[in-house]
Amino acid sequence: MPDSRYSDLDRPPLSEAALNRALVRPGSLWTGVTVVESTGSTNADLAVLAQQGAAEGTVLVAEEQQAGRGRLGRAWSAPARSSLIVSVLLRPEPPIATHGWLPLLFGVAAASAVRRLGEVDVRLKWPNDLLIGDRKLAGVLAERVEGAVIVGMGLNVSLRADELPVTTATSLALQESACLDRDPLLRAVLREVESHYADWSEAGGDADQAGLRAAYQASSATIGREVRVELPGDRFLTGRATGVDASGRLELTAEGRDHALSAGDVVHLRPSA
Repeated sequence: MPDSRYSDLDRPPLSEAALNRALVRPGSLWTGVTVVESTGSTNADLAVLAQQGAAEGTVLVAEEQQAGRGRLGRAWSAPARSSLIVSVLLRPEPPIATHGWLPLLFGVAAASAVRRLGEVDVRLKWPNDLLIGDRKLAGVLAERVEGAVIVGMGLNVSLRADELPVTTATSLALQESACLDRDPLLRAVLREVESHYADWSEAGGDADQAGLRAAYQASSATIGREVRVELPGDRFLTGRATGVDASGRLELTAEGRDHALSAGDVVHLRPSA
């Protein structure tokens, strides 16, 4: 049965029932987990549900994604059941000016969970990539939909070298992670997100009071590096990343000036560059 969900024993399917039993409980952020075989984009599907009034804490997981999107409209694809593809629906109460922290919060949570289970050194490239060394392990994308925020992640788990979408990517399998089981990985990520989101919400979106800015900076692969930041309008700045400010913007010293960037594509430069 070449089309069976169980045809590749190294890539077993996720159990929707097991995930709901583990994650959905009284007082939990997570209100329901749906696992689909294939979809165009979990973020796009969840955006439709948000417009229809879906509850905060709705989680959508896809075994395969046909039209996944990263930042700047980049495609993100992988073989079925080789990645962790998940989107969550949040309806944050803190002021909208603080919502830029949500993709960073998700990145902090995911990196922490994968470090703990996989025993690999996962770091964060501003604003929303997870790296091992200089190779991309995962990407996070947040989108606003009528008062809700959809945050999605695609994390490479069992991809082999010849399956990587780009040569600068990697996977947990290629990094010899201690855990390649997507079920405990997903549970750990969502529990970490829930914990950080609760702290951030209780602090009214204040990333310093919630400890979020400190946690992000401690996990950053960007801070302290020489970087080139590609900006809208075919502009770029080259300088040293010095930190992340209270709004989640990248602090950069370039051309003799200090900058705070809310958007841009960061390229880490080698020390000799």
